Amino acid sequence: MKRRSAFLAASLLSASSLACFNNTPHTNPTGTAGATGSAGATAGSAGATGSAGSGSAGASTTGSAGAAAGGTAGSAGSATGSAGDAMDAGAVVTDADAPDGNPLAGWTLTWSDEFNGATGAKPDPTNWGYDIGGGGWGVSQLQVYTNNAANASMDGNGNLQIVAIKDAHGGFTSARLKTQSKFQQAYGRFEIRVKVVTGNGMWPAFWMLGDDYNGNNWPQCGEIDIMEVRGTRPYNNGGSLHGPGYSGMHPLTGTYVMPHVDGGPSLSDDFHTFAVEWETGVVRFYVDDNLFETHTPADIPADAGANAKWVYDHPFFILLNVAVGGTFPGPPDGTVFPQTMLVDYIRVYSRTNGGG
Repeated sequence: MKRRSAFLAASLLSASSLACFNNTPHTNPTGTAGATGSAGATAGSAGATGSAGSGSAGASTTGSAGAAAGGTAGSAGSATGSAGDAMDAGAVVTDADAPDGNPLAGWTLTWSDEFNGATGAKPDPTNWGYDIGGGGWGVSQLQVYTNNAANASMDGNGNLQIVAIKDAHGGFTSARLKTQSKFQQAYGRFEIRVKVVTGNGMWPAFWMLGDDYNGNNWPQCGEIDIMEVRGTRPYNNGGSLHGPGYSGMHPLTGTYVMPHVDGGPSLSDDFHTFAVEWETGVVRFYVDDNLFETHTPADIPADAGANAKWVYDHPFFILLNVAVGGTFPGPPDGTVFPQTMLVDYIRVYSRTNGGG
């Protein structure tokens, strides 16, 4: 499959938006992902930065146990709470065809969850733990995260369902899963196939934190946002890097906008794949195998401060959640609950040749 050109808005505001289309049916991985060769060409430069986007400030936070950047601390690590907007148009970036037309050529499967459990089964405890609690998560979110099957379980059709529920008193519950202390990896391709939720106040995300989070805290540990959707912009999804000197309102970020007609099918109407390819000194972001954003240490702004540095050189763990409300998506006015995000699979690969 050819990787198509995409619109890139690389700015130094917080998480923006990306999206595209993928209707590939669910299949189990075979272990080795494709033939030899490198996986996709690099994208060259990250394109023009565009103008600085607008939006209300919403600092990224660290969850509920450690120090937070502008918010509540948290046992799992930083919430994906970024703010502002990076949607001003940038340059067009075109990725070359993947080797042999296979985007997974040169990658070997190292970890996956296919979510093939029985209806109502909770996520595999050997793969997943939970963040529990509420308190806004530093960015005024409304949900309380639980470990209840009502909020995270198998649907019996090969999907994990994460369900945001509104109770009779107007409160919200949802789930935030993490592989912390169960799986972490430095470098590789990290991919999810998912049917997200959109609508006022909805905030789904697939992201990673450095496994030194508990001792090194955020943003020094690093954060990679692979999929982050502002529900009021159902055609958009954002990819960002948060690190020392470029976090919260000022990450390295980019936007992918789904080709669409206003009012037509959006990101939540079908499954799409979101991925990063993370190698030494570079992180590339994809939607449905379309390259739309590339970052290297050279992208760290000169005025980011003496402590600014590239921190993507150690293992990271995975997080997956659906938040409700907050400074990024706004209130869930008019949104009908429950809202259910379906995850077909999450797969992680390493370079077949052992490179990082």
